[in-house]
Amino acid sequence: MSLSPSRDQEILSLNQSLLDAAVGGDWDRYSALCSPTLSCFEAETNAMLVEGLAFHRFYFPSNAQPQADAEAPAFVVTMARPHLRWLGSDAVVLSYTRLVQRMQDGEAITSSCPETRIWERDNGNWKLVHVHRS
Repeated sequence: MSLSPSRDQEILSLNQSLLDAAVGGDWDRYSALCSPTLSCFEAETNAMLVEGLAFHRFYFPSNAQPQADAEAPAFVVTMARPHLRWLGSDAVVLSYTRLVQRMQDGEAITSSCPETRIWERDNGNWKLVHVHRS
């Protein structure tokens, strides 16, 4: 498989959009990027494999609105040291450390978490199919 910076950038951009949707409370954008059969292992699943979007939907309050003030976001999410491993032309494993920055009581706070996400192209559209956060 040959290297393709534009192909890599497409996945990185999609993943960043997904992360931004999550911290911005934008369920429509988030769910549009995910497979309906999304599976995950996350801290919130207590080491259990969870399948489907209902688990994730819980974390998006029905009254949540995307952030209106893009110049002063409540959270900033960054993928540190992203690594892509292409499994073919229609599947890729993306691993990185997720950094989340926020202000709390006038103090800058940064948290980190290793993540692996598997993206698969189905009918020409990339969808997130699996997440593992440690």
